[in-house]
Amino acid sequence: MVRILLIVSLFLVNVSVFAQRFIDTTKLMQLSGVSISELDMNPLPYTTVYNKSLKRGVIGDYYGFFSMVVLPGDTLLFSNFNYSTSTYIVPDTLKENRYSMIHVMHRDTVNLPAVTVYPWPSREDFARAFVEMEPYDDAMRRAQRELSGESLAFVAARLDNDASLAAGYALNQRYSKLYTNNQMPANNLLNPYSWAKLIQDWKQGKLSRQ
Repeated sequence: MVRILLIVSLFLVNVSVFAQRFIDTTKLMQLSGVSISELDMNPLPYTTVYNKSLKRGVIGDYYGFFSMVVLPGDTLLFSNFNYSTSTYIVPDTLKENRYSMIHVMHRDTVNLPAVTVYPWPSREDFARAFVEMEPYDDAMRRAQRELSGESLAFVAARLDNDASLAAGYALNQRYSKLYTNNQMPANNLLNPYSWAKLIQDWKQGKLSRQ
């Protein structure tokens, strides 16, 4: 029994080797190309190119480029996510051993019917619920109180500065530092011109009117 299995395995190996020898290596060619989308003509990254005749394939790179060895007449299958699988047959009239191509793939679009979700069984139930709705007085008063100017100002005062306010504050501090660079900061309590203007306004009665 073991001898029979050994003979059969050797026979299969010889058959496969014999079949491979029948491949005409003179007709082999290097097929290179780029797969692109029909919508914007941009490359499609990681496109799978499968040779259905030789039972082997490659995966394109990020820029949609691929390269593989084929024979004239081979059937190639191009597949990519969200795109329809397309077929390409290598021409048997090519004379060179190198061939370049650009393969255009079509978008696979599935149109689903529109679905509208309502919290009520029907529009009539919604209309009846909307008409019969009675908002609570305490809820309305609470909403008005929370949205008043005083309440909003109180909440705003407790909030931290956002990015724009913090950037503006830091910019003003930098300007003040540059204005008084290498000298004492300005202090209006020691400014004689400010004192003179204060006394003049006091004598003219501007402070009392204000």
